[in-house]
Amino acid sequence: MNKFTKGLGACMTAIFVASGAMAEPADDKLVINDEIEIVTRTAAPAHLSDAMDEVMSGWLFRGTETRAMEMDDFDNPGMIFVEKAEETWNTADGTEGKSCADCHGASSEMAGVRPVYPKYVESAGEVRTLEMSINDCRENRMGAEKWKYTGGDMVDMTALLASVSRGMPVNVAIDGPAQSTWEQGKEIYYTRFGQLELSCANCHEDNYGNMIRADHLSQGQINGFPVYRLKNSKLNAAQARFKGCVRDTRAETFNPGSPEFVALELYVGSRGNGLSVEGPSVRN
Repeated sequence: MNKFTKGLGACMTAIFVASGAMAEPADDKLVINDEIEIVTRTAAPAHLSDAMDEVMSGWLFRGTETRAMEMDDFDNPGMIFVEKAEETWNTADGTEGKSCADCHGASSEMAGVRPVYPKYVESAGEVRTLEMSINDCRENRMGAEKWKYTGGDMVDMTALLASVSRGMPVNVAIDGPAQSTWEQGKEIYYTRFGQLELSCANCHEDNYGNMIRADHLSQGQINGFPVYRLKNSKLNAAQARFKGCVRDTRAETFNPGSPEFVALELYVGSRGNGLSVEGPSVRN
């Protein structure tokens, strides 16, 4: 480590310390539309027990007004994009003249899909994210063009698929043929990147609950993705957020859909096992 990176590291440490002492997560319960109960805190999965005792949704680390927006679909701006995706779900596309509904039925029939992604797909011989499976359907079943990995159509559709699974527990498998990819993701999670030499763990494991400038650091759970961010007034995909985080360390970042980010999503997703799917969520 040279003097420059030492100085940057010291600066970041000072920001964590000076800007804030602990700001405890909210003591609050999330029930959406007065009927969908969301588990926002639960015992850490076994593979994480050496690092933390409890896992917590990012919802608990937001302010009162932001939390309230997610409690009612009429107030959640992310639901506008869910409605757009519902129309897309029922619209034929591609050379085969098929819609998503032609093969899968109503979108509600997809409840239970989001909680297990990313997952190892035996027919493909690889771990796939929900986005990868959607594009496989589009290309090979519908004869349609693939969507951009974090583009509007894709993030809208993943929001729809998340919405029909709200309240169901995240249950990402990490054993068997998925294990090597999971191990790769774990390594990336703990690797320091960029001029600031920060890893995912430095913020979301070592410093969650602390304030960094005006932001309350969460555990970085992705059970709420896609996320409607008030900061940019749109839905955001998990891997778009990964890209932004790595870029913020002043590093050359990976691309959404890359093997590195697929592995990282598998690992980070598994850190939230037991929390409820709550996407589309609302965050700062």
